Formats: sequence, structure tokens, C-alpha cells
Amino acid sequence: MIIKMSDVLSGDGEILAGAVNGRKALAKMTGQISEEPSGPQELFLDFRDVRVATASFLRESVFAFRDLVRHRRSNFYPVIANAAQSVEEELKILLENDNSVLMLCSLDRQAKPQNPRLLGRLDPKQRLTFDLVQRGITDAGQLMRENGKSENVKQTAWNNRLAALSTLGLVIEINEGRAKKYRPLFEEA
Repeated sequence: MIIKMSDVLSGDGEILAGAVNGRKALAKMTGQISEEPSGPQELFLDFRDVRVATASFLRESVFAFRDLVRHRRSNFYPVIANAAQSVEEELKILLENDNSVLMLCSLDRQAKPQNPRLLGRLDPKQRLTFDLVQRGITDAGQLMRENGKSENVKQTAWNNRLAALSTLGLVIEINEGRAKKYRPLFEEA
């Protein structure tokens, strides 16, 4: 699914500014996801054609939307797409203040994600876990067996790290009965 950010407000979609407009955009974005997908699905917040998005707008729209969607454990995984350098700089400032991370990418003309990357900083243990998940589908038990000795980490810690990455929307959680597996959001990140 794609939400075209230049269309979330009436008026000039090239400039997205202000907290009030951010809250209006949030309402419109939330209205576009009234139906939950049956399985995990990337939700691209497409900034193509947006030249400027202020921190106040992004905080009240994009960050609030991400938090809303991920905290309700939705099957939607928000990803920032096609952000101009100026938008990416504003996002980076917010992420540093929030001590958070977002997944970014570009979308080609067929809406296929290209050049996926993290913006923001994960703590070293979360980054290690994120990198290990990028190899393919895994679970805490497998990470424990393969990396437990070198990392001196128990299965519970791996579970906690994986759950935290899923809450951030950086890896996809797959429920298999009582067990949970995790897979990369994209094949390359």
C-alpha cells in the first residue's frame, strides 16, 4: 500500500509544514488504513514530489502514524519512500531527539522498493540482531544456538531484541501457533 504524502493535505503538496497540518494529515492517513491486511504488508509513505516537510509536521503525522500502527501490532509496516534530502534531514533530527529508527527506501516506477536503509541509530545489540535477521527467517532459539556463546546472550534476550525490532517496524513478526519467527522487512537493508 502507498500513501502519497503530497496528497494528504489540500493545497501545496510540495511543502508540508506545521503541527496542525501534521495532525490533519494523520487523520487522513489513518482513514486510509481502516481495513487491516490479513498478513504483513509494507505501507509506503511516499514523499515523491514533496520538497520540504518540517519537523513539526513530521512529528505529528509520520511519527504519530508509525507509533499508532506499530503499537496496535498492525500487519502494516510503515516505510518512508522517496524522501528528498531536505525531508530526510528533518527526519534525522527527529530520530536523534527521539532515539528512534525508521526504514527508508526509494520506489521505482513499478512501486518496487530499492535501496532500503535505516535512518537513525540502533543500539549495538539491536543492530546485531537486525543484521542477523537480514540473513533470512529466524527465531530467538536459532539466534541463541548460532550466536549465544559468542554473544553470551540467553534466548529471552534474543526474544526481547526481536520483539523490539518488530515494534519499531524494522522486521516482520510471523506467528506460527505459539512460536514467533521474524523475517527481514526487505531482502537487503
